[in-house]
Amino acid sequence: MRKLLAYPLTIIYYLAFGLLLLVFHPIQWLCFNLLGYQAHKNSVDYLNLGLTRCLLLLGNRVNFNNPYPCTNERPSIIVANHQSMYDIPPIIWYMRKCHPKFISKKELGKGIPSISFNLRHGGSVLIDRRNGDQAIKEIKKIAAYANTHNRSVVIFPEGTRSKTGEMKPFRRSGLRTLFKEMPEAQVIPITINNSWKTMKYGNMPMGIGECITFDVHQPVIVNSTNTDALIDQIEQTINSGIKP
Repeated sequence: MRKLLAYPLTIIYYLAFGLLLLVFHPIQWLCFNLLGYQAHKNSVDYLNLGLTRCLLLLGNRVNFNNPYPCTNERPSIIVANHQSMYDIPPIIWYMRKCHPKFISKKELGKGIPSISFNLRHGGSVLIDRRNGDQAIKEIKKIAAYANTHNRSVVIFPEGTRSKTGEMKPFRRSGLRTLFKEMPEAQVIPITINNSWKTMKYGNMPMGIGECITFDVHQPVIVNSTNTDALIDQIEQTINSGIKP
């Protein structure tokens, strides 16, 4: 019965999700081209608030627990486990004071209203996962941008989404590059739970009636310890918060 109910709710959800992307695409374009960075950022923030609220159409709630208020007084590296595409809108909205920018695969840079535009023009970078040199170059580019403007770089070091909620081992090259290029940054670990359940049946229907949680852990300054020890610490911190 639960799965049967999920079909009409998923259709309603996709209609609302797609409508938001279509409506905010020209808004983003106007803000970016006529009003500047802050106006464009605000449009992206409110788009992602809307996308987060759309999950309520499925009976899915988002709880974002952040006891460490985010500021842009120094650059940040936001490190999280990755369970679905629905990890991203809550991070953009709830961490908006940190100005989060993403290291994303290049395939997302075209063809998706609003999302592709923001990835190309909002300070994020697009990497070719089959081209290590290009990926490192883009990571250095976003690190320099974050250092200059006190922005945040969001990275999902597993490299792909977990379909079961169990965290995969971190791929370390991207983190090593960020830590080397951003020695004064704070690392903000986030543990995400139950996001994978929105996709437990695949794209149709979506999972319903879930509580998706984001737990923000205490930040750590990059230059407070050596790189591999810091990666071990962050990986353990995130993994320790994952619920079965």
